[in-house]
Amino acid sequence: MSRRTSRPRRSTGTAAPAPRTMADAPCPCGLPATYAECCGRLHAGAAAATCEALMRSRYTAFVVQDAAYLLRTWHPDTRPPTVDFDPGLRWTGLEILAVTEGSPFHTTGTVTFRAHYTDDGRPDSLHERSRFVRHESHWVYATAVFVE
Repeated sequence: MSRRTSRPRRSTGTAAPAPRTMADAPCPCGLPATYAECCGRLHAGAAAATCEALMRSRYTAFVVQDAAYLLRTWHPDTRPPTVDFDPGLRWTGLEILAVTEGSPFHTTGTVTFRAHYTDDGRPDSLHERSRFVRHESHWVYATAVFVE
């Protein structure tokens, strides 16, 4: 997921604290596991076995505002210098719509998804097809095409 807001950032005077996800809370990615058993272990350093697992963990990194993880799992050729989080935006759900390749036996893969969010309380969604590649034996996010 590559969502970086294209509109001017709103100044709130103080930085909003990053949302916290408790280790025993349901994982924001939507799989039936706790955060610690699912995306939390990837955020802590475990490698994603598939591009779908990486996609889910990157979505969750946006939820918990883990910029270091997002940058670490972004291909160096397309990685931005920083990730900015919009303080008015809250990610509310992820739907995986299609996966092409991206297994432990592939070197490339795509994940088409819809990520739901609210922006200052207004619901919206991001529909994207993300491309993942193996880089130094790990899955990384490479590019995206916005479907809508």
